Amino acid sequence: MSILQRMDRAPGLCVATVGRLTFNGAIIQTDTESYRLAHAKTQAGHTATG
Repeated sequence: MSILQRMDRAPGLCVATVGRLTFNGAIIQTDTESYRLAHAKTQAGHTATG
């Protein structure tokens, strides 16, 4: 069973994993648009239009 399947069945494991990944981290606000978000929007537009 993959880790993603186990995380889906165990919400506590998901919370613990996210907590460990983000512990003591810093969020930096750059006031720019995310490249990934722009790419996802572009891909969704191409999929919706054909």
